[in-house]
Amino acid sequence: MGFFSFFSKEKKETLDKGLSKTKESVFGKIARAIAGKSKVDDEVLDNLEEVLITSDVGVETTLRIVERIQKRAATDKYMNANELNRILHDEIAALLTENNTDDVDDFEAPIQNKPYVIMVVGVNGGGKTTTIGKLAYQFKKAGKSVYLGAADTFRAAAVEQLVIWGERVGVPVVKQKMGSDPASVAYDTLSSAVANQADVVIIDTAGRLHNKIGLMNELTKIKNVMKKVVPDAPHEVLLVLDGSTGQNAFEQAKQFTLATEVNALAVTKLDGTAKGGVVIGISDQFKIPVKYIGLGEGMEDLQVFRRREFVDSLFGNTKL
Repeated sequence: MGFFSFFSKEKKETLDKGLSKTKESVFGKIARAIAGKSKVDDEVLDNLEEVLITSDVGVETTLRIVERIQKRAATDKYMNANELNRILHDEIAALLTENNTDDVDDFEAPIQNKPYVIMVVGVNGGGKTTTIGKLAYQFKKAGKSVYLGAADTFRAAAVEQLVIWGERVGVPVVKQKMGSDPASVAYDTLSSAVANQADVVIIDTAGRLHNKIGLMNELTKIKNVMKKVVPDAPHEVLLVLDGSTGQNAFEQAKQFTLATEVNALAVTKLDGTAKGGVVIGISDQFKIPVKYIGLGEGMEDLQVFRRREFVDSLFGNTKL
């Protein structure tokens, strides 16, 4: 079990508050979609399909969910529209469970990897550097020693922001002058981390998508250079997506998964948007586990993504 493996009341309250806009929006639409209906018929299913798509769940995932509900409605002819909340909860939870690995135990770096190296990718403005700072805070809180690498050397603001987070959290940040080779920064960071027996290394990278080939080459070079210090690094390539962008987050996920071997996702800024349904679609379609979700500006507001708790919060205690 992880150091913080229990799901505390405070975390549940943060999750409920962070998803409140999505919950209000989705269930407002569902209530209108089934108004006056006494059973789940083709019209209700069509309306539900429209609701889920406009809630940024995504077309493919929506069709899967509606197909599941249609099968259940066909076997239970007495099912009425007021049960749709419970059915949606069950089917979405089942879908997420089928398409992902097990939930992780909070912010616990694997013991067999030391240092555990995380390379963070994502577009500028998506919450990438902030997520790194919050991750560093949570790992340090879990008793881990952390090093940060400022390998986004093309933006002074990115380096400055990472340094500020390092000071706030109390962890060292390795940087070089602007325009330096990002791979060189990654090499120096890992070398310092190994020399000081650090537990976790988090490397920030440039958030450019305009030149996919250039991005791919840069990320590949960073990975190859890191392997000279830690042969199996990076252990995790974490893609940070801005959940408030809805469908644009799908496109970013598509581009970055083509550019590098992403094996974990973080979806940020869910607290200020009604587009939280994007987590369901991305989790389902890319078959890459959503590992973290961002629910606010505070350092405690980055949570490990737990599918059951997420769906419970989104659908629980809701009357249609």
